[in-house]
Amino acid sequence: MNWRDHFLQQTDYQIWANQVMFDSLARLQPDALGRPEGLFFSSIHHTTDHLLVVFRLWAARLRGEAATADFRVISQPDWIQLKRGLQHELRGFRHWLEGQPASYFDDRLSYARLNGELQNNAVSDILLQVMTHFVHHRGQISAVATRLGAPTPAMDYLYFLREMEQAAREAQQAAQQQQ
Repeated sequence: MNWRDHFLQQTDYQIWANQVMFDSLARLQPDALGRPEGLFFSSIHHTTDHLLVVFRLWAARLRGEAATADFRVISQPDWIQLKRGLQHELRGFRHWLEGQPASYFDDRLSYARLNGELQNNAVSDILLQVMTHFVHHRGQISAVATRLGAPTPAMDYLYFLREMEQAAREAQQAAQQQQ
């Protein structure tokens, strides 16, 4: 698998894992999402918002656009809009990635950190950072949500692959039955 296909699949995984997490969080009382629970960004809501803000920041940098962020404030106070926005941004990014030439993933990207410090990293390393950042914070959210009584979400990458393989088998069987 080449870098392009790898990161397309990783983006699909992030969308899937976010939905698994959101389904688990739906079992909590709505006020639990905004309560301080000892996370670095205090609450489940603020941590999820952080995922959106950081993702937008990196996506803009990867597109060559100027971007800034403030991690201290919640950019999307409405939980429903936050969930939809995060998933929508990921789907749009996936389509953008799909349109990039294979050589893009081997390029280097120069950008300014939020403190103005100039950086230069391989695009593939930045994309890996973006993808692991999601996993990192979903794990934190999952730990808190489980402690609060939500079902433990099974968000592992291999579960995603198994579900995709099962869906492919079912689609193939349905197509064979229609013939």
